[in-house]
Amino acid sequence: MIGKRIQHYRKQKRISLTELANRAGVAKSYLSSIERNIQKNPSIEFLNKIAAVLGVEVEVLIHDVPPYGYQLSLNDLEWLQFAREADNAGISIHDVRHYVEKCKLIGQTNEKMNNETCKQ
Repeated sequence: MIGKRIQHYRKQKRISLTELANRAGVAKSYLSSIERNIQKNPSIEFLNKIAAVLGVEVEVLIHDVPPYGYQLSLNDLEWLQFAREADNAGISIHDVRHYVEKCKLIGQTNEKMNNETCKQ
């Protein structure tokens, strides 16, 4: 999870893995293994270096919290809660996307059937 957040902020800042590693003074291979979730428990010293270059608080990298000053809407909070509940239930993003696609297809089928019924 920490690695994905680091990767998210790195890409958001349009910084390459090499550039982030160089600017933070950390090994590129180690940073890569963090981002790929091979290494899962980076030191606080490592996180401080990365956070400084990315311009975020360390807490943002450790926890699922928005950057300081960013306000989540009620809708955003509901989606986050839903995502946590789905994750805790063992439901993957792939499962949810598959379900949504099925619902779209069913909706299209129902709409097509309703249109054909109305024409008769």
